[in-house]
Amino acid sequence: MTTTISWPTRLPLPTYDGYALEPESAVTRTDMESGPARQRRRFTQTPTRIPVRWRMSAVDFATFEAWFRLKLADGADWFSISLLGGSGIAAHDARFIGQGNAPYKAVPSRGGAWIVTSVLEVRERPMLDAGALDIVLDSDPSALFGTIDGFHLLIHSSLPGPLSW
Repeated sequence: MTTTISWPTRLPLPTYDGYALEPESAVTRTDMESGPARQRRRFTQTPTRIPVRWRMSAVDFATFEAWFRLKLADGADWFSISLLGGSGIAAHDARFIGQGNAPYKAVPSRGGAWIVTSVLEVRERPMLDAGALDIVLDSDPSALFGTIDGFHLLIHSSLPGPLSW
């Protein structure tokens, strides 16, 4: 499911300060009267919480406030934003869940900037599929990427252009 609302390109992306991936557990555990506890997977898709922090200028913060209220229906709607994960920076579907009763916290800092913090809930993080995982597990990734780079160079720089008939 993709969203139609996007993070405004004129606003900064979250900083590394306080950034973390906190996946929700998909496993349930049952302690037994005797013997080892039993565990099983309950869900195949679980959301991930990501604490985020932005440093915004006064104009950026004014833009953020209006976007949050008018485009996200005060944070009720999902939106698309580029976030850092294991595969690098990629688009994620997210929504604000905040901390406590507030969807975000905004604190003014020196020089007119604003520090905005919140927690985002992400539906599903982009990651390697089963085929890509098998390739990475069965080979040396640095050699693999070196081969891909060499192949790209060969095709786009060394070989002649298209043949004309």
